[in-house]
Amino acid sequence: MAEVNVETAKNLGLTAEEFEKIIEIMGREPNFNELSIYSVMWSEHCSYKNSIKYLKTLPREGKKLLVAAGEENAGLVDIGDGLACAFKIESHNHPSALEPYQGAATGVGGIHRDIFTMGARPIAALNSLRFGDLSLAHTRRLVKGVVHGIGDYGNCLGVPTIGGETYFHPCYNQNILVNAMSIGVMKAGDTVSAIAKGAGNRVFIVGAATGKDGIHGATFASADLTEDSAEDLPSVQVGDPFQEKLLLEASLEAIATGAMVGMQDMGAAGIICSTSEMSAKGEAGMRIDLSKVPKRQQNMAPWELLLSESQERMLIVCKQGQEAILQAVFDKWDLPCDDIGEVTDTGMLEFFMDGELVAEVNAYSLVLGGGAPVYDRPYSKPDYLKKNTEFDISNIPEPQDLVAVAKQMSLLPNLVSKHWISEQYDSMVRTNTMAVGSKSDASVIRIKDTRKALAATIDCNSTYVYSDPYIGSKIAVMEAARNIVCTGGKPLAITNCLNFGNPYNEGVYYQFVEVIRGMGEACRLLDTPVTGGNVSFYNQSVIGNTTEPIYPTPSIGMVGIIEDVDHFTSLDFKNEGDVIYLLGNQKEDINSSEYLREVHGVHSSPPPHFNEVEEMALQAAVIEIIEGGLINSAHDTADGGLFQSLLESSFTHDLGFDISLTDGIRMDAALFGEAQSRIVLSLNSDKSSSIEEICQRHSVPCRRVGSVRKDHMSINNINFGTLSEYKKTFNSRLKELIEQ
Repeated sequence: MAEVNVETAKNLGLTAEEFEKIIEIMGREPNFNELSIYSVMWSEHCSYKNSIKYLKTLPREGKKLLVAAGEENAGLVDIGDGLACAFKIESHNHPSALEPYQGAATGVGGIHRDIFTMGARPIAALNSLRFGDLSLAHTRRLVKGVVHGIGDYGNCLGVPTIGGETYFHPCYNQNILVNAMSIGVMKAGDTVSAIAKGAGNRVFIVGAATGKDGIHGATFASADLTEDSAEDLPSVQVGDPFQEKLLLEASLEAIATGAMVGMQDMGAAGIICSTSEMSAKGEAGMRIDLSKVPKRQQNMAPWELLLSESQERMLIVCKQGQEAILQAVFDKWDLPCDDIGEVTDTGMLEFFMDGELVAEVNAYSLVLGGGAPVYDRPYSKPDYLKKNTEFDISNIPEPQDLVAVAKQMSLLPNLVSKHWISEQYDSMVRTNTMAVGSKSDASVIRIKDTRKALAATIDCNSTYVYSDPYIGSKIAVMEAARNIVCTGGKPLAITNCLNFGNPYNEGVYYQFVEVIRGMGEACRLLDTPVTGGNVSFYNQSVIGNTTEPIYPTPSIGMVGIIEDVDHFTSLDFKNEGDVIYLLGNQKEDINSSEYLREVHGVHSSPPPHFNEVEEMALQAAVIEIIEGGLINSAHDTADGGLFQSLLESSFTHDLGFDISLTDGIRMDAALFGEAQSRIVLSLNSDKSSSIEEICQRHSVPCRRVGSVRKDHMSINNINFGTLSEYKKTFNSRLKELIEQ
């Protein structure tokens, strides 16, 4: 066995101080197996040692929550009718940057396992993807691999991918982001906990055999990507969606027998993570015989078995006397179900190999909230933020040809349809999908045998967050809520995937702290607690001697409830002659907009106008309007501004618009600025007085700005061209860029 000293610890990602702490905890020097255990469990990916202090400040309680935030594998909220919704988002960034197909596929598989491990059947998936410059062949290869991996895994598993977001920016050229979200439904009260208790209860490993793929994957996720990272390909797991489908069905059936004490997915850090977290939660221990673990490869060392992140595996604690019941279920589904040990009352994890004790560690000392270290890193405000505040719109020339600008923006990859991506996902399997993201501001899936539906979205404009982490994170939360509201739902709770650079970089850590502050305030205003999620640090590229962190990207996964499917509201104009209303304030604001960056080449500016009082009033008014059945469509104004919103509402039925704007502000700001808290509505003219009364009561600006006109695109008597021309570009542009 390898010699163990402080250099060994450093090579495994531990610090000298952490090595000394391990010796203090154990009362002796660890052997290599034990040091390897601590190295993965105390990695950033597993312990959140550089983030947990601030994560604890987020709102974690709410009247709809059924489990405490972070207590189980996923969040769980009450959706009425005796049902609960489980949901969570996690990252698989570094694996996807190196091996995009398997990295993305196993990210999808892992997040679905977190849902059905709790006893919920996954009914929908979403994703948030970030890629670099599409002019680079490397970026195009990554896009194709990630999309293929997500599509293949989700389609084979039979869970519809109903929505998400995809953004392109050079800051993600090397370090892409792949954040996967799963949503499941179950009977309230039938939750299975990730816990081990009851001395003498048997411990089973079920599902796939264990191989050497994914070893030190948690450590790999807690380090910078460099030019040599391709050598870490063994840290990328390999997935099998057909095996996962069997595991899903078998697990749900086994849960229904009542034979389980607890169950946990083997995700990051594999066997050691599941055994330690389940034991620590139940204030128990385990005695495990690694010789009994089914293996795909010969001569695996104990530390390899403990740390392997081979996919499609679960750890189950079975009630004494019911082992045969459990075994029969997995035999029926032709899945291995091997007894590898038992629960003890010692609090210790004892691992044996061929009769020899190869590792003995205290479970509590390994886990988040237990003995894992907690750090508060120093931080300082980055210099670039001062430059952002110096931006002055008066220095930006007003365009003389607005139509030319509109056509230039219609080519931007962040504003065109992502149909090339979504068409590779099965969005309709299981026949519950009511709307995918291109049809409404949030994606919607009905809950069978009820009048209810779930609305879900993932949102984050990382440019806003980069421009001001505090305001930008607030906007991310509020935009997610606005999308839920525009679709006819009421926000319930969020899960988050917090993607940042190196936490030892004081500027990066400042971004993280400010994002948490802004997110917490926004969630408290909305009464949408944070049910859990994922922190992904070290997302940056090391090229030569230069290190470049990504833009801070706190992806917000939000779930809302549509109490009656009749309230579902899409974004498309329905009838020629319908009147168009704009709710919210127009502002002379082009801050951090696609227009400012791509047309004028200005990358330093504050975030767009945002006022939380205006936002809350707007959402309250729209909820009342939709529940009153007063409108035919609703679409928020976000990326690309008002002109983009009008375009997207026009495409479905080839119904355009005739608009008059008399706000007295610059037309480029009116059309392409991204000031927040604005929504475009279309409605029958006889409903006008009703929505005006509601908006007046909520103190929301509400102006009739025009009407729906077939094959017409006119603003202030300027003809912007033919709708068919924009529609063709919108639908074909991304494919052209990716397949060039």
